[in-house]
Amino acid sequence: MPLDPTNWLRPDWPGVTAFMTTLGPNFGRKAGGPELARANRAELAGLLGARPVFLDQVHGAQVVRLQPGWHDDNAPQADAAVSTDPELAVAILVADCLPVLFAAPGGVAGAHAGWRGLAAGVLENTVAELCNAAGCQPGDVKAWLGACIGHAAFEVGPEVVAAFGREPVERDQPGFLYRPNPEPRWRADLPWLARERLATAGVTQISGGNWCTLTEDSRFFSFRGEALGRPRGRMAACIALSR
Repeated sequence: MPLDPTNWLRPDWPGVTAFMTTLGPNFGRKAGGPELARANRAELAGLLGARPVFLDQVHGAQVVRLQPGWHDDNAPQADAAVSTDPELAVAILVADCLPVLFAAPGGVAGAHAGWRGLAAGVLENTVAELCNAAGCQPGDVKAWLGACIGHAAFEVGPEVVAAFGREPVERDQPGFLYRPNPEPRWRADLPWLARERLATAGVTQISGGNWCTLTEDSRFFSFRGEALGRPRGRMAACIALSR
């Protein structure tokens, strides 16, 4: 069945083709079957006007610059990528972690930002690499936050609070709402934490981040939702320079 982009999420940016898919087509080779994922990934190329390059995502902070010889079977382990080639699109798999797309004059990027990657600096590293590749400044960069697990649903322990430089004391903190359960637990706000990191990196043009993959079950795949009987699959957040 052809991909239907009608209800996909999109930043309102000129000069690039950018979107995040929603519930329906599966792009994860380990979640839903490799053959279907391969066919869906190939069809993305027609919508992007470029070949999407998916990384082997490992919840880290490494950023790579896309190379023409990379394909599904030899893509490197990394959680963010930069492209200055209109023929190569950045493609990020999504299923609760936060995808962030970037656009700058002469370059685009995408990052997979779960809490580990966020705390390790994946967004700051992506901004730096994009600015280096495109010859621009952080103030020239636009960032768009896609759908991820929302703060009302993302419960974390003290190790996550500490990873962001906060003291895991039993109270609300920036980016974390305290909720005893009965042990000390917090609700983490990934989009808020991402905006904080981006602002520190000098990015001022930030949009998106208003959806929850877990609670909006009719609209998104969710890794955590799979335990509740929801369909297994991965969405894709993609961006390419317009030709």
